[in-house]
Amino acid sequence: METLMVDRVHASLRLFMNRNAVFLCERLCAQFPAETNVQLLATCYLHNNQPYAAYHILKGKKLPESRYLFAISCFRMNLLREAEETLCPVNEPNVEVPSGATGHYLLGLIYRYTGRVAPAAEQFTQALTLDPLLWAAYEELCILGVAEDANECFSEATALRLQQEHTSTSNLEKSNFVNENRVLSSNVSASLVDISPKQIKQLHANNTAEVPGYPHLRATALHVQNSVPSNVGQFDSPSPTVTQQTSGIVPPPLFRNVHAYQNTIIGDAPAKPKMNAVNQPLRRKYLDEARLKKPFQVTGRLFNQSSESIPRRSARLSRDTPINSNSNISQFGGNGTDHSSGSRYEAVDEMWTDNIAATSSSVSIAEGRCFEQDKPERILSQDSKLVTGIRELLGLLRTLGEGYRLSCLFKCQEALEVYRKLPEPQFNTGWVLCQVGKAYFELVDYLEANHFFELAHRLSPCTLEGMDIYSTVLYHLNEEMRISYLAQELISVDRLSPQAWCAVGNCFALRKDHETALKNFQRAVQIDPRVAYAHTLCGHEYSALEDYENSVKFYRCALQVDERHYNAWYGLGVVYLRQEKFEFAEHHFRRAFQINPRSSVLMCYLGMALHALKRNEDALEMMDKAIFSDKKNPLPKYQKALILVGLKKYPEALDELERLREIAPRESSMYALMGKIYKQLNILDKAVFCFGTALDLKPPAADLAIIKAAMEKVHLPDDLIEDDL
Repeated sequence: METLMVDRVHASLRLFMNRNAVFLCERLCAQFPAETNVQLLATCYLHNNQPYAAYHILKGKKLPESRYLFAISCFRMNLLREAEETLCPVNEPNVEVPSGATGHYLLGLIYRYTGRVAPAAEQFTQALTLDPLLWAAYEELCILGVAEDANECFSEATALRLQQEHTSTSNLEKSNFVNENRVLSSNVSASLVDISPKQIKQLHANNTAEVPGYPHLRATALHVQNSVPSNVGQFDSPSPTVTQQTSGIVPPPLFRNVHAYQNTIIGDAPAKPKMNAVNQPLRRKYLDEARLKKPFQVTGRLFNQSSESIPRRSARLSRDTPINSNSNISQFGGNGTDHSSGSRYEAVDEMWTDNIAATSSSVSIAEGRCFEQDKPERILSQDSKLVTGIRELLGLLRTLGEGYRLSCLFKCQEALEVYRKLPEPQFNTGWVLCQVGKAYFELVDYLEANHFFELAHRLSPCTLEGMDIYSTVLYHLNEEMRISYLAQELISVDRLSPQAWCAVGNCFALRKDHETALKNFQRAVQIDPRVAYAHTLCGHEYSALEDYENSVKFYRCALQVDERHYNAWYGLGVVYLRQEKFEFAEHHFRRAFQINPRSSVLMCYLGMALHALKRNEDALEMMDKAIFSDKKNPLPKYQKALILVGLKKYPEALDELERLREIAPRESSMYALMGKIYKQLNILDKAVFCFGTALDLKPPAADLAIIKAAMEKVHLPDDLIEDDL
């Protein structure tokens, strides 16, 4: 009963019948309250999104599998301290982390979300050492910015180690299976020696039987006789695979050889007595002659014919089979068609009573020799396929890993070059296209980012990862209709995804409805508090509403989730810059710049903070770096011109503004600054023209009054004009 219930629970989990699995497993634990069954019940609870229930039944359990499941429950309930204490008990410093690589990975996540970067990196590295194919661990190392080169992580040495591990596992399985079949073969041969001719006749006359529980399947009598006890034994003593499924922890071995049980030969030996009844007199004659000449042996040709007759037919079915003109009859001169069915069975009886022991042993010897001849070729073929498969997989992971690592280090151009090396089927997947879109987003190339995100969404409309960034791209492109359509699509796919609500929030933010946008961003945070970008978007909206206290609060929450989330450092810098806390602003901009040293926007804002601190030379140097980093970004050119105006270097400022006009010809603030410079140079007609052009470009309402006032005061002396620009 216990084994049957365990099997049914696993079947329900495989078919995603989680509630049914919970019900059956609760009955199982009530009847058989073993800790392994409790572990299975906890697994059912976790599958059914009931971590609190798993927490309750596993609390205080000591087995490694129970500790791992309990830690998973705590992690899902955000009880990070209790999860850590379960994986690494303080009072037991030498105890191993349960569940191997996955246990170390979980502990790394706990360290990361509690702000301990170095221990987190150590745990992720340990997980990757134990399981080189645990991609999630390498991904986390990339996010932390400490991942080693993918060529080192997924190297040829790793491929060799995986091959050796698989070879040792495969050899162990094969040796165990061969030993089992040797015992089975000897038992079957011994039993055949002791049975009577009448029993053999009855056995072959009824050599097909119904498989219990499966009336539509037929099997030989010997197969049924030997398979039923083995199935019962399997349920009484679960195999390692069943045990692993029961615990819900240890994944199956990598590269398991699916042909391991197809290369056996001894299991076919009991089926040899089934012979073609039409040829029985001929075979009797052949056996008699061979017995007089030498001990009975099965020739290679006959062995090959018998081995190719799988599935073998019964004597009753073979009786009506037409005889090929090229059959053995022409070779020996017999005519099997003249014998009655009775004489056929007598031939079978005499043959097997006289030679049963010799036949069974000789067939086993011949099969063994054939297997020994074919075995090296099969092993060589499997090993070569294994080596090829491992190298191909690690080669793919090397490319994907290196591209992702470079992206996390914000070396976006290099990352794009790596991603382009992927084969077309891999490149045209939602994950890769989203990574390419993110790279272009970081390069402030919103048109290219939009192209790849759109392609990813069209190719995989149910992929949600990266869609929050896609909505921000559409926000910067002022695509109000498209961002609204995207938000509706994502909500229809999954209303409980933070990416969907981030898209809805960006839609309202584009409409300048900051309060509604804020509500949607907060919904995203509520759904998943571990999404740093959702916290940052909340901070942006509070900043737009000039609620700087709450803005700072959300930016800091984002940094608690991901310390390398440079957008939050940038947001804090903007808040302090507006509050004229220039030293704090410079600190936070510099932290953001250290994380993403290739962002021209961060360079520009850091230069602005330095300019506010009267460190004009450092500010100019930073602006030059920003201009060189992205020649299409108009902001650093404008800010450099402002610094030059403050230093009264008017001709240099005008030169910078002229270069700015080439890339942003409709920027009203640029013309307003040019008008001020011409006023300082006493070129009044050009000053009036520039102020008029600025007004024609419809500047923001806050700037409109300032530009009008400056235009009206063009002819006044400088000492009577307040500097508002």
